[in-house]
Amino acid sequence: MDRNYIPVLFLLAIAVVTAIAIIGLSQLVMRFRPAPVKQQAYESGMPPLGDARERFSVKFYMVAMLFIVFDIETVFMIPWAAYYRQLSCAVPLINGVCPAGQVSFFGLGEMLVFMAILFAGFIYIWKKGALQWD
Repeated sequence: MDRNYIPVLFLLAIAVVTAIAIIGLSQLVMRFRPAPVKQQAYESGMPPLGDARERFSVKFYMVAMLFIVFDIETVFMIPWAAYYRQLSCAVPLINGVCPAGQVSFFGLGEMLVFMAILFAGFIYIWKKGALQWD
């Protein structure tokens, strides 16, 4: 097995052992005292109103889908940020640094184009009224 995976496996083992220990400890310490108030549904401090199978407006789902789309689009910025030095240097990096006079606009320009397209999409859905709740 590759030695690079040992820290990851160690972290995974700690997470699993901690989760099992917390669940086991709560089962040992907990006293079960059922009461009618405890058996009711709890919704962020608000008393539950209506049926759980209530219909939602299509606008709710539209806003949710748009949020997911824009959220996924911003995740694409993470790999760009990780390779920004390599993308903004016209020659290969030397000891992790771009040589003097070899800095290019490519890395920044690429992200500016991506963000301009993303912003244009945002303006489009804003003008179409997809973000309105009423």
